[in-house]
Amino acid sequence: MRNEIVLPDYNHCILNTITSILKYYNVETTHNSLKNLDNILEKKYKKIVLLILDGMGEHILNNISPNGFFSNNHIDCITSVYPSTTTAAMTTYYSGRPPYETGWIAWSQYFKEYGRTLDMLPQKESYLGESIKNAMVNVFETTVGYKTIYEKIEEASPNVKAYEICPKHCEKKSKRSMRADNIDEVIDSILELVDSQDEKFILAYLDNPDSLLHKFGTDSEEVKDFIKEAEEKIQKMSEKLDEYTLLMISADHGHKNISKYFKLYEYLDILECLIMPPSLESRVLSFWVKEDKKQQFEDIFNDKFGDEFWLMSKEEFLQRNMLGYGEKHPKIDDFIGNYIALSTGESAIKIETLLIEGKKEKKSTHCGLSKEEMEVPLIVISKK
Repeated sequence: MRNEIVLPDYNHCILNTITSILKYYNVETTHNSLKNLDNILEKKYKKIVLLILDGMGEHILNNISPNGFFSNNHIDCITSVYPSTTTAAMTTYYSGRPPYETGWIAWSQYFKEYGRTLDMLPQKESYLGESIKNAMVNVFETTVGYKTIYEKIEEASPNVKAYEICPKHCEKKSKRSMRADNIDEVIDSILELVDSQDEKFILAYLDNPDSLLHKFGTDSEEVKDFIKEAEEKIQKMSEKLDEYTLLMISADHGHKNISKYFKLYEYLDILECLIMPPSLESRVLSFWVKEDKKQQFEDIFNDKFGDEFWLMSKEEFLQRNMLGYGEKHPKIDDFIGNYIALSTGESAIKIETLLIEGKKEKKSTHCGLSKEEMEVPLIVISKK
């Protein structure tokens, strides 16, 4: 029996949050906005700040601080996009488009141009960590490049300056970029930028509590301490904001503790069905299966993992609009094999080859369809 799941709602998700902001700045978009956020934006603000705390899902926040500052200013619970992972979700924020349109789906994606699986965010070969900087063509600049919201906002509203605040390890997305590696630096950067009456949009991203969640798990004291500290410091920051500033706080996805990791290379009967190793992530896997082994693969996979993973054909996955709507990115058909397995339980399948061991096992992670991974809060602070 399949566990309780939450499907992405592309009319009520993080895509619609950023769409509301784009509409506010006169950017043309084919996607729907969040009506309750649109109503707030009607009050008109000179400075809009969107702060994304990586991994701070709705249920993590509710468990740690159900009556705190964040909960008191909570206006909505929305879904992430799918897969519920930083690669897909943050690219949705940065582009104003769903994974179906950007081609940014998960951590590791196979590029036939290189004959390699690449880690999308660090832009390196997935197994050996090799750089692709010497490639004849950089696929991140061409094949999966996209126009950012910063460019779109400044073009549609020339009087507005669009800024990003992000950790040093992140690739710059905006020409107006500030670096911040912890909550104190993020707050200092926000306060510096809003200390004028110039019209600004600011997207601030911090890679915690995600990093702490991966390492220590959702119930850890380390995560609780971070959430409580961030909440307290952001509350104090909000007291310094003027009536012309709107502060929004949300996340890219949530997290779920992992009870078991399966090693795919221990299942030889599954391996013999595959053309190549799977890709994407340990809780959402893309499989390229031999044409004459499809039924065998379905039977074996469902027998071994059916209680933990929902196996779909590529056709079903796309027909269900799991990646969203819009203009299909030309690489979607390359990135997704003829089957895809979506986690509905508490386990993960390690993606690895005989060349090198796969990614390090984590106490908590994301990419699945549980409510803990799929649902994120939308928090809004305004003095109007």
